[in-house]
Amino acid sequence: MENENNNAQHFLDLIQKSRKGKFKIYIGMSAGVGKTFRMLQEAHSLLKNGIDVKIGYIETHMRKETHELLAGLPIIPRRTIFYKGKELEELDVQAIINLRPEVVIVDELAHTNVEGSKNEKRWQDVSEILEAGINVISAVNIQHIESLNEDVKRITNIDVQERIPDNVLRLADEVVNIDLTSEDLIARLKEGKIYTADKIQTALTNFFKSEQILQLRELALKEVASQVVRKVENEVPNLHALRHEKLLACISSNDKTAKIVIRKAARLASYYNGSWYVLYVETPQESSTKIALDKQRHLINNFKLAVQLGAEVIKLENKNIADAILATVEEKQITTVCIGKPHLNLFKVILSTTIFRRLLNKLSLSNVDLVILS
Repeated sequence: MENENNNAQHFLDLIQKSRKGKFKIYIGMSAGVGKTFRMLQEAHSLLKNGIDVKIGYIETHMRKETHELLAGLPIIPRRTIFYKGKELEELDVQAIINLRPEVVIVDELAHTNVEGSKNEKRWQDVSEILEAGINVISAVNIQHIESLNEDVKRITNIDVQERIPDNVLRLADEVVNIDLTSEDLIARLKEGKIYTADKIQTALTNFFKSEQILQLRELALKEVASQVVRKVENEVPNLHALRHEKLLACISSNDKTAKIVIRKAARLASYYNGSWYVLYVETPQESSTKIALDKQRHLINNFKLAVQLGAEVIKLENKNIADAILATVEEKQITTVCIGKPHLNLFKVILSTTIFRRLLNKLSLSNVDLVILS
């Protein structure tokens, strides 16, 4: 009976997938690489080939070459919202669904919608449009990917607030990298093709430094490469004869370190196209009656972050952390265990006894890798 239910669910998933629109994302290392320009070029090409394509939302930032490409393209009027005495414009999701174009262009995927909108984020708007069976072409910069937040902060010293969950990229049928050398990008900036003259020097001093651009470019190239690998593995079944990676990220109530472990484990799971779990072991010392309220709040937020990034969260009560980890490894058939640096509260007890050695021995005997994330 269970097998019949699984078969029925699989068939239902196939039906639902076929009804959804196709999703293409242009990704770049920073503003000004030409993502919007490329989307508009593609829109013109589709239009010439008889495809019903419309502009749902585009942000040209008044860049001359990009803005000129809007000529001749059908545009769906934006929705007007009054917020704090100002008239603001947002993507009109319902108008797009009502008009049902074959393809709609939606820029600024990481955008946060005005308060009072149906969805908080534009990527959620795009999900609705895709569910309605409409194909979407969109764009995002690499610094807006959730699991890369810490890496981007380290590179640029900027904590990017508008972010999209990694699983939004997983939804994409195609991810295209718009690549430029750092020299070409800086040259475009100096020529006034990215920002107005009064903002050029500030940009050169802050975000648009050659070494930062190179590192962001590397992140973008790696992300698109991993998307290609994932697509090949999903579409060529024979490759699944290789070991399917299943990762277990172990966190404590230490907020900052838990975020690092979650994001880096998400990157590893993405790289290996594997499934992953986040494990929190509640010891008697960290029961709900003893743990501080702010720690409880941070812990809940980290669980939400893990789910957003595609993990399944496991919360266990056990006085022995190592035993809880080993039991989870066996139950979920984990191939890689990820932990934070040894100074984590989670491992203070383990490291001060022979339990840690037993954990290592057990994992090595069962061919499970242990990764320490810093």
